[in-house]
Amino acid sequence: MTEEHPGQNVPAKAGRREWLGLTALALPCMLISMDSTVLYLAVPQLTEDLRPSSTQLLWILDIYGFLVAGFLITMGTLGDRIGRRRLLMAGATAFGLASLVAAWASSAELLIAARALLGVAGATLMPSTLALIRNMFHDPAQRASAIAVWMTSFVVGMAIGPLVGGVLLEHFWWGSVFLIAVPIMVLLLVVGPFLLPEYRAADAGRIDPLSVVLSVAALLLAIYGIKELAVHGPSGTALVTTAGGIALGTAFVLRQRRLTDPLLDMRLFANRRFSASLGTLTLTLFAMSGMFLFLAQYLQLVLGLSPLSAGLWTLPEAFAMIAAGFLTPVLARRFRPAYVMASGLVVAACGCAMYLFLDGSGGLAILVTATVVFALGMGPMTILGTDMILSAVPPERAGGASAMSETNQEFGMAIGVAGLGSVGTALYSSRLAETMPAGVPAETAEAAGETLAAALSAAAALPGETGEQLSAAARAAFSHGLHVNAVLSSSLVLCAAVLVAVLLRHVRPPAGDEETSTGVPLDAGKEAADRA
Repeated sequence: MTEEHPGQNVPAKAGRREWLGLTALALPCMLISMDSTVLYLAVPQLTEDLRPSSTQLLWILDIYGFLVAGFLITMGTLGDRIGRRRLLMAGATAFGLASLVAAWASSAELLIAARALLGVAGATLMPSTLALIRNMFHDPAQRASAIAVWMTSFVVGMAIGPLVGGVLLEHFWWGSVFLIAVPIMVLLLVVGPFLLPEYRAADAGRIDPLSVVLSVAALLLAIYGIKELAVHGPSGTALVTTAGGIALGTAFVLRQRRLTDPLLDMRLFANRRFSASLGTLTLTLFAMSGMFLFLAQYLQLVLGLSPLSAGLWTLPEAFAMIAAGFLTPVLARRFRPAYVMASGLVVAACGCAMYLFLDGSGGLAILVTATVVFALGMGPMTILGTDMILSAVPPERAGGASAMSETNQEFGMAIGVAGLGSVGTALYSSRLAETMPAGVPAETAEAAGETLAAALSAAAALPGETGEQLSAAARAAFSHGLHVNAVLSSSLVLCAAVLVAVLLRHVRPPAGDEETSTGVPLDAGKEAADRA
């Protein structure tokens, strides 16, 4: 790849090799997002074969996501030190081998261990791919397009995961869902050394082992605690683990400020472009994840769709994100990125408000339309927000910045599920208690108040009209919780739109050869101070 011309402010243009390299980077990104969803359809077959306990099954499902989030910061910074391509190749090798072990695991314990290794390997892949994009695409317009492709591959992976898993499970055993990774990782290992540049920060320093322990422990405890809050409410375990994660996270931050070579450079947060983009992106993902938790249940429990059919109806959302990936870079070249993001968030808020028209008795067309509008509006924020996070830091710190971005996204989604999920569940329980049909036994009524799935199961066991009334009341109560969450989420998205428009209004659109590689703000002196 060519470098910037000496003495000029003109960023180098990416050529054919860089765009082919982007394809190689998009494949593992899509795979990682698929791996987080593809296993769910295999649970019945897996349970019948391995006979895991309920606790073991939870760890089989959850440990992958926990370790991906826990190791992102460590692996992102490690790539800056040892080489981002080298780390990517090592992660691809580990991911492929762990996938083979998981596919033919003969016990629940072995499958948990394989999923844990997949999580650690996945944490090496995500920040490495995004940081390499920062090194390969110096031109701001091209970089925005590259990040759009990267982000789209992630969304497509999440959307097609259940579909691919459903097709494989129709013809093969449960372990086949893990084998998808093997040819992709082999392809990456073959073409990576030829298409991807190596980059290593010259003065990155040594990694502090205590910082690694503090960051991993803090993230694991915090995310586990948040997940427990979402599932079981404010239990002792959830509160203690969340508090422990916050305490260790505080110790981690304090230590980074004292170190000469910190694992995470806290000075990044003094840069307005970095901190504002990171904060608003986290806020929007908080709103999005809380809503999508309820929409997935609505498709299956209210509309009665099978998991595979529900997965098919998520494809329009993926197509909307692909469209947003094409449109966003074009709009960002003509208008200020902050205004493109803010306008998109207003559109997303309108899509979110459309969920108010779901009444608990149908509405598939409304749901799909609202989700498409929401996805179209969210696209500019996720693409340009990520681009701003990367462009706000010099190339030698891109690994840490990308890791911080992805860690915050994990937190935003986890807190969204916990926060909005808890609100929706509480509203569902209270509304169902008010509208509980006469004749429902007290024990059945108590069980039905916990979740919609429990209510529908209880209703199926009740005779005639009583069961039908309980089903209708439960669906109406669930829709009430969904409506309140829609109002909260759309309000949060509108707040994010205002924050983006105000805090990032100084960033100008790329101006081709007249622009620097990070974009020129209107107030160049202030931006320089931000970077200092």
